Amino acid sequence: MARAIYPGSFDPMTFGHLDIVKRARKIFDQVIMAVVANPGKSPLLPMEVRMRLIEETVNDLGGITVGSFQGLTVDYAKENETFCLIRGLRAISDFEAELGMAQTNKQLFPELETIFLMTKAEYSFISSSTVKEIVRLGGDVSEFVPKPVNDYLKQNFSRGITE
Repeated sequence: MARAIYPGSFDPMTFGHLDIVKRARKIFDQVIMAVVANPGKSPLLPMEVRMRLIEETVNDLGGITVGSFQGLTVDYAKENETFCLIRGLRAISDFEAELGMAQTNKQLFPELETIFLMTKAEYSFISSSTVKEIVRLGGDVSEFVPKPVNDYLKQNFSRGITE
């Protein structure tokens, strides 16, 4: 069975992420969407919420599971006996950072391959950071995120975020 890991913070999941995982699923029998816990960042959504929203979004697609990890992606790949990572690219500017990570991962785990998928042009401007900024200011993100994500954000941040 061909299996891949699609790691990311997914904070929150966007239509760009959904596009990449749907296309990865056409290539692989199973795709694990692995939500990364990054202690250096302050996420908008708790890990459990991100995982639940992803599960609700991909529930009907089949062949996609949701997991989480903290630490090195290569260690998660080894633990799951998975030898391929999926990384989404929106623009050429993403490639430089992604290439560096892919080369580092390859050095740490030589059996691990990274496949880059370009998101569809219509999603190339969407980023979780942009979505978070719109949410913080109380704006509508329904054009950028799947329905379960949008419903959660509307319910919990309809007036923006006051700090």
